[in-house]
Amino acid sequence: MAKGQTTVSDFAVAPRRGRTADPTVKQHDALLSSERVSEEVGADTQPNAPAPHAVEADQPPSRLIAPSEEARRERSVSKALQREDSRVRLRDLKRARDRESKHYVNCPLNYETKKRLERASFENDVKMTKIMQAAIDQYLKDNGY
Repeated sequence: MAKGQTTVSDFAVAPRRGRTADPTVKQHDALLSSERVSEEVGADTQPNAPAPHAVEADQPPSRLIAPSEEARRERSVSKALQREDSRVRLRDLKRARDRESKHYVNCPLNYETKKRLERASFENDVKMTKIMQAAIDQYLKDNGY
């Protein structure tokens, strides 16, 4: 069985919408399109109903939808300050973690000492590193360090 040739024209593609740079134009277009839809729906359900009034072009857009330039600027400044504070707190946390980070000491042990350490770790259910830290700490305290 041979497959048929499939082309782009076989698929339904919606037309592209034009982009506008001004948000007030988008809002005005959205209002007009919603009115057209409501007129069409109204025409289907109520054929004798009067047509709704068109939105005046001189009417400014609602302030709830499009905040003023000052409000946008204030909001962007407050968000930028909040991001800066978060960044500073994260940096400080990383620095504090680095200060408290582990500092390793390599220490060769003979076979018997290593086996005794392993057995003590196993019997007491404590990690070998914790035993060594406690032993070193005790030694330093006993000798005045």
